[in-house]
Amino acid sequence: MQRTIIGFHQDEDGDWVAELSCLHNQHVRHRPPFQQRPWVLDESQRAARVGAELDCPLCDG
Repeated sequence: MQRTIIGFHQDEDGDWVAELSCLHNQHVRHRPPFQQRPWVLDESQRAARVGAELDCPLCDG
């Protein structure tokens, strides 16, 4: 189910986590070649994603 990104924070390992409108959290890692999210490494690009939608697998269940 698509949910709105309302913010970001870093976990204890320094990986970025999207905070979703459903109150679930989802890691948004950039780990090529499996996960291509270079935008997560740049503060302004992360900020531009606030308000965008991201699939929440926890809401699908």
